[in-house]
Amino acid sequence: MIHNIPEPDISPAFTIEDIHKIREYHYEVLKDATPEERAAYYSVASRRVEQEIEACRHELAAVNV
Repeated sequence: MIHNIPEPDISPAFTIEDIHKIREYHYEVLKDATPEERAAYYSVASRRVEQEIEACRHELAAVNV
């Protein structure tokens, strides 16, 4: 089971404490998840990042034309 908890507040400086907050958040979200739920969770996240990367590539291509 994936837990629905609020995302941590990350400082603009992105410190080591922020990294600890992120790791703790992921642990709490996924601690009772099945392997299938974990795979789905990471799959959704990776698709979102891939879409963001593609959007940035399109923006850069439009600027460099």
